Amino acid sequence: MIVFSAISLSIMLILGVVMYFRFSVSSREEIVQSTQKLMEQTGEKLEDYLVSMRRISDAVYYNVIKESDFSGQSQDIQEGMNLLYEANRDNLRSIALYNSYGSLVAAEPVAVQKKNSDVTGQEWYRQAMSEVENMYFSVPHIQNLFEETAAHYYWVISLSRAVELTENGNTQLGVLLVDMDYANISRMMKQINTSNNGQYYYLCDKNGEIIYHNRQIQIRDGLGSENSQAAAGYKDGVYDETFQGEKRKVVVNTISYTGWKLVGVIPYSVFTHGMVNMRYFIAMLMLLMAMMLVMINRVVSVRISRPIMKLNHSVMEYEAGEKPEIYIGGSQEIRHLGYSIQSSYEQIDSLMKKIVQEQTERRKSELEALQSQINPHFLYNALESLTWMIEGERNADAAFMVTQLAKLFRISLSKGNTVITVEDELQHAQSYMNIQKIRYKNAFSVLFDIDPAVAEYCTVKLILQPILENAINYGVSGLDDCGEIRVTGRLQEGMVLLAVEDNGMGMAEEEASLVLTDSSRVHKRGSGVGLVNVNTRIQLLFGREYGLTVESEPDEGTRVTIRIPAIPYTEENRQILEKGDLFSREETDGEK
Repeated sequence: MIVFSAISLSIMLILGVVMYFRFSVSSREEIVQSTQKLMEQTGEKLEDYLVSMRRISDAVYYNVIKESDFSGQSQDIQEGMNLLYEANRDNLRSIALYNSYGSLVAAEPVAVQKKNSDVTGQEWYRQAMSEVENMYFSVPHIQNLFEETAAHYYWVISLSRAVELTENGNTQLGVLLVDMDYANISRMMKQINTSNNGQYYYLCDKNGEIIYHNRQIQIRDGLGSENSQAAAGYKDGVYDETFQGEKRKVVVNTISYTGWKLVGVIPYSVFTHGMVNMRYFIAMLMLLMAMMLVMINRVVSVRISRPIMKLNHSVMEYEAGEKPEIYIGGSQEIRHLGYSIQSSYEQIDSLMKKIVQEQTERRKSELEALQSQINPHFLYNALESLTWMIEGERNADAAFMVTQLAKLFRISLSKGNTVITVEDELQHAQSYMNIQKIRYKNAFSVLFDIDPAVAEYCTVKLILQPILENAINYGVSGLDDCGEIRVTGRLQEGMVLLAVEDNGMGMAEEEASLVLTDSSRVHKRGSGVGLVNVNTRIQLLFGREYGLTVESEPDEGTRVTIRIPAIPYTEENRQILEKGDLFSREETDGEK
């Protein structure tokens, strides 16, 4: 019943969360779309205003400046500029014309340039003269080029462009300056900056310089800041950004002709504030549904759930490894289910015992089968060598070989045990190499460099012999100089590492990588049993993470390393390993 209630409550919670997020996403999209629509309308107004200013500059240029010779028509020029100024005085503050030296040629309203003022160094003048094909729109500034009182200095945005001035038939470049009333742009922006929830809009140029901001004075005085530099690099669209630790959405719309960016900023708090009522509604709905669920649970619990819970408790105890008494009770259907579960558990227990026994026997048989392949092969070679020595009257060598064979087979038999100590395995390897040195007439040297700490750990028996045989037959036997075989043993990171290294012919890296994977190659590169046999026996006993690694370089030699876990040799550990219990436990843990 608790599970049913938990599932029901989880479903209700998921539905509530899904509803909330669906409404949240919908509300967020609606706010963003509304912002985009408002910005598009405002952008069109700004574009219309800037286009009208461009048309005024075109009219002054083509209707007045182009048609005039500045050598003697100053009155006509002034009258033409006056007509255009008066027709657009609601949007303009001044129109001025400068020659290539920065001297004032004409202005409307009529004005006198300030003494010692150099307009050629101002941004609007330099931009117009450097980009003669384009118009330049400045950021807001106070226009103070003319001799007037401070009361007549207005905030303006300047439009400047290069023009051709004709004087006595000769042309030179000049600059036409049209100062737009900044109040008009400010008025348009204030009309959309009416929200009191933190959402606002600002205007910046393509370099990120602020043109309008509702906190423009604070930003100018260093008391505030805006992420306008990043916004200037945005293309038109909607972006997520974090500024001064506040997450917000930014909507960007580019104003034609100028490259200005109209930017709408929507703090994430705007979205969450609009969802407060929705959260309350969803919470109340979920509370009502929870109360209904409680009443339904009480009815269902008495009739159905309690017998099922008792039966489920029995199942859980069985899964935990216990052997509980299966609950038989409740309705006829539940009693029948209880009988069926009890019968199934009895069958499962019987099958599990059979499987464990079969797996143990199979591993033991596989190990014994692989082990049995080694002794006949070596025994044949050893007896053949003894025959040669006796026939050649090498009695001392024959006696020594018999002694070494006795030691070797004593360890090989090991009372029928598969697991022996590392010390016994090394003694077996030394006896084997003593026999082989006699057979090969000391054609190679053998060095055992063993850390005494490895002696009393467990290993599979007869794992060094095939590797040593491989090193002799395919490593050092064909060398002109004396071959060297080095056997090392170390403890490292919870493992026993035994290595056999020779200075023989070696092999290519690609060939070495295939030695343990290509069974057809084993008989070409190793003994009759080969490295695959050793690797398989190690992995059958200790697991697939252990075994052999082969490293080799042509004309440098080969190194075969044995990796086995550092398990202290005790009778208990030996029995566990030979029964396969250790490996079975590892497989069970891996499945869990």
